[in-house]
Amino acid sequence: MTAPDGATPPLDADEERVTRAQRLLIHLGATLVACPFDTGTYDKLRAFLDEDAEPVLASLAALRLRSEEELRRRIAELAGHTLRSAGGPA
Repeated sequence: MTAPDGATPPLDADEERVTRAQRLLIHLGATLVACPFDTGTYDKLRAFLDEDAEPVLASLAALRLRSEEELRRRIAELAGHTLRSAGGPA
């Protein structure tokens, strides 16, 4: 999954799903702290839990199954550089 012209490669479906959910949940959590009785925020949270939580949890489980080597390679792709092994120089 190499992007042309040094552009950052796109996230795969699991990465995208988990990233979007994380951003949404952080936003909803912050909104609940600022406005704890906002019913619209509760509706959005309920909708996420009813409609989206299950596929997000499945994607998260898939990401957690990746080996350390796969994760390092993917991080390097997304960051645009090569990571060295834990025992080597930084």
